[in-house]
Amino acid sequence: MSKELIVNSRFKYITTLLLVWSHFCIAAEVSITMDDPNTYGTPILSPVERNARILKTLDSFSQLKAALFVCGMRVDDTEGKKLLKAWNAGGHLIANHSYSHLYFNSDETTSTEYLADFLKGEEVIKGLSRFKKIFRFPFLKEGNTHEKIDAMRALMKQRGYRHGHVSIDASDWYISQRMEKRLKDNPRAETKPYRDFYLKHIWERATFYNDLSKMVLGREIKHTLLIHHNLLNSLYLEDLLSMFQNNGWKLISAEDAFGDFTYTKEPKNVPAGEGLIWTLAKETGRFDDILRYPAEDGDYEKAEMDRLGL
Repeated sequence: MSKELIVNSRFKYITTLLLVWSHFCIAAEVSITMDDPNTYGTPILSPVERNARILKTLDSFSQLKAALFVCGMRVDDTEGKKLLKAWNAGGHLIANHSYSHLYFNSDETTSTEYLADFLKGEEVIKGLSRFKKIFRFPFLKEGNTHEKIDAMRALMKQRGYRHGHVSIDASDWYISQRMEKRLKDNPRAETKPYRDFYLKHIWERATFYNDLSKMVLGREIKHTLLIHHNLLNSLYLEDLLSMFQNNGWKLISAEDAFGDFTYTKEPKNVPAGEGLIWTLAKETGRFDDILRYPAEDGDYEKAEMDRLGL
């Protein structure tokens, strides 16, 4: 073998090793996307206090910028507008989550009704400087017929919208719902067991979808974690973010995450929806043995929470 061939072979070998090494050394990346800001009452903390705690926590992590997906009916009043202005002033991305939170996979919800509600949701937030044309489907359900799916995708393209996909879906809303019920019955009830269950649940779902992304796409994408503007996160968002950091994950802005080209994909599944990684896996037809439907739901957590007395 010539000296030149030996050098080239060694170069290719070293390059391959470096690529493999870099693949395993790059930290997983995750952003926070929060649905359904609201001013509802909760057993502890006022609506203003809950919102302030969430914003303060995000700021405490090197001014981490989240995406707030706004369901118009929940903030279409004076207090709701104040809440939105606080997020806008904090530099967080403000996006559309419809006005009425309709279930698009229902035969009773027509395309005409749904498209009008989408536009009505935009009216609530379009005057904010941090408003971006990104839409997240309520319940992550994108239509149960080709006609519905095509109509909504056509309107989004016409209006210059991107899809606000979720890569890590979970059931924080269900955990918060049960915790709030306990606190309503007993305002002095201990909330730490709910925190512990929450962190375990999110970590399980995050690692599942991260591993699934590597199987489907051959890489880790920049993740968008779906959580909600609720009492649970006002109490324990700091612990959640710390958990990711302590496990070697990098916290990134939602805007950075949505810059990953994977979020431009339009899977052809019918019915359409669920989290993006789940949907892409479903489209291949190769992962049905590990994919449940719906991808996430409170029913999956109920038995364990019942067993733990939560």
